[in-house]
Amino acid sequence: MTLEPPVSTRSTRWAWGAVVAGVICLGFALVLSVDPRYFYVDDTESGAVGNWIQLGHLMREGQWFPTLVLDQWMAGNYPVEGQGGLWNPVQMAINYAAPSVDDLALLATAVKLGFSIVLGWGVYRVAMEYGARPAWAAVAGAAVPFGGFTLYFEDPSWVTSLIGMAWVVQAWASGVRYARGRSGPLPVFAFLYLAISVGYAHTALMAGVLIGCLMIGEYLYQRRWRPSLLLGGVGIAAAACGAVTFLPGMLSSSVTWRTGEEGALNDNFLTAPWSETFTASIPSSVSSIESWTGETTTAPITYIAWFAIPALAFIAWRKAQPALREFSAPLLLLGFILLFTSGPSDIGQIRWPARLLPFVAVIVLVLLAALLSRFGTTRPLRPRLVAAGLLVLVLVLRASSSGPQYFGRHVMWGALILVFGALALYLARRFGDRAVAALLIITVLPILAYQVSTYAPVLSKWYLPTSQSEAKAEFPRWEGPTLQLGTRSLTDDSPDSPGLPWNSQVYGNYAKVLDLDYVNAYTPIGHQGFGDWLCIKYEGSTCEDAFRNVFRVDEYTGKTTADLMLLDRVVVQKKQYPGADRRPAPEGWQWVTPPETAAPRPASDQIYVLERVGGPISDRTGRVSATVGADAVPESASVNSERVRVSSPDGGSVIFARLAWPGYTATLDGEPLPTKGLGDTFLYVDLPPGTDDAELVITFRPPGQRLGFAAAGFGLVLIVALTGLYYRDRRVARRGVDGPGAGGAVTASGDGDPAQGV
Repeated sequence: MTLEPPVSTRSTRWAWGAVVAGVICLGFALVLSVDPRYFYVDDTESGAVGNWIQLGHLMREGQWFPTLVLDQWMAGNYPVEGQGGLWNPVQMAINYAAPSVDDLALLATAVKLGFSIVLGWGVYRVAMEYGARPAWAAVAGAAVPFGGFTLYFEDPSWVTSLIGMAWVVQAWASGVRYARGRSGPLPVFAFLYLAISVGYAHTALMAGVLIGCLMIGEYLYQRRWRPSLLLGGVGIAAAACGAVTFLPGMLSSSVTWRTGEEGALNDNFLTAPWSETFTASIPSSVSSIESWTGETTTAPITYIAWFAIPALAFIAWRKAQPALREFSAPLLLLGFILLFTSGPSDIGQIRWPARLLPFVAVIVLVLLAALLSRFGTTRPLRPRLVAAGLLVLVLVLRASSSGPQYFGRHVMWGALILVFGALALYLARRFGDRAVAALLIITVLPILAYQVSTYAPVLSKWYLPTSQSEAKAEFPRWEGPTLQLGTRSLTDDSPDSPGLPWNSQVYGNYAKVLDLDYVNAYTPIGHQGFGDWLCIKYEGSTCEDAFRNVFRVDEYTGKTTADLMLLDRVVVQKKQYPGADRRPAPEGWQWVTPPETAAPRPASDQIYVLERVGGPISDRTGRVSATVGADAVPESASVNSERVRVSSPDGGSVIFARLAWPGYTATLDGEPLPTKGLGDTFLYVDLPPGTDDAELVITFRPPGQRLGFAAAGFGLVLIVALTGLYYRDRRVARRGVDGPGAGGAVTASGDGDPAQGV
């Protein structure tokens, strides 16, 4: 058959890149037509968006690199939380803009659409670096944002993972270009830094594994160490600059829920057996992967593309074999991910390995695009048709094993794959590979519509209000620190139910959307002591004992927990504490009626409210909440420091309404003083006997921050040196002395004939 020559002009590359972006936009529009809230679900609505809004408010108030939100308590240490993108310029821009966007579903969708396009373009770039024609690279780029795991986990909920993956894939493309002398080190460094500074552990892991695989793969391909060593240097520079993102969390883990997460264990939760790869081309296949829906995830989360497996029959493997050395890096990367995703389920603080399944789709589509471009063939036709048919049969049988209840669907899709495969072969013979690529790209959209409309979401919907202004209008505008006692499992989560709690209760990061000072917030880290003290969970729910614990008197200070926290208000969920307002209010507190709002139902239908007799106490200067054998007069206070004038003739203690996070230091008239944790929770210091009108200074700095800044300085010096070396080599190359860049340009043609591409 007659095939098109491997033309790849700049206009051609831009045109197919535009196709990738266009298909992704159409795909998002299709999904929204089925479910307008699809991209505003679970962790996105309950966690991420609230963080963006609160960080945006803090930035607008002048805190460009926020540390603590004191009244948020357990979830208020942003450097330890890690995923706020505090040092990531793109995430900072999103945070800054977030408070100005009233429609939160629109905000989440726009962010995810943008990074899906960044991801699609990244895959498009990587595929072309390995020799794929723009048309085939566009197939890979258009398909990857709608791979099963991305579609059902990252697109609706885990936005941080999506963002990190997009940057890692872009770093991959730039890394290949740098190693093969086609560009400098700065793009690799920038994309790696953006990936690491997102703060997502799995993304940082993949950034490191990517650089390691590229170093090995490029050495095997080029037979020279210099390009690999230079690439490794860029990786070290980016890791050094990104260290400040992770050091506070690592050095604070001893006081968090993560303190006991050492070693490895396997409970099979979100682990992916290798056999699941045999369902990658059946759009109807559910998976034998345990998740929140049970031992089988009731959605096609391992799906990649309907043509991915059958297309293997149309690659000239004998001709491709000599060129496989060029693909060493993606093959090594694929091998690592398949091993990792198969278990164990927990390795230290890294858990749920199936989170890396989207990278399987990325690598498979990149390899497929490159191999079909360079070694695709239909000759001899008959045995290849037989092989493709057998592959489809295996796909149907394997899908029927995981989801026998959908056997009819699997057979239908097997037949459709054969029909569209035959059409693709006809187009290849009649019109060439661009027509085939167009067909494959077009089919992404109807399959996407089928999957979203047929399979229920695998993650929960909270049905939080999507409008900031309406949410604030319907919620009491309480001033001062508020603690809510209640549990989300007792609320009604039906979308149209009048029992939704969002006009009276906060869970997750909803209080951040409302711009209110609630203790309750979403945290994956958690402060162990505080969490035990109030039995508070990751999304702000509390147990029944919390009421007693809040008003229990501490033996050492003689104060209640509410006093030590400087709370102004306690909101009590009626369903958890029925008839609570008939009990006598704790001493110093009174039951009050919640104020009227614009909500259809009054808040008093769902909550009781306790407020302090005599008004709030949080408006005082500083956060000294108790003293024992000492006098303390606050002088000044800010988020990260306090100055207190203290006296203690016989020695005593000063207790602060602050969590005893690592990173606090104290001085008394300039001399260091140890900081402690009352009940492993409240920050306090012991004053020596004879203290008379001394100045006590409390200061907070995230642990490891100085080390992180020093590491960043080293990383910047290193990348400047590598950039200088790159441009020096280019000057030398122009004089004909040596190759450019990372040791000389290397073509991507390999040993195959691009004209073989179908």
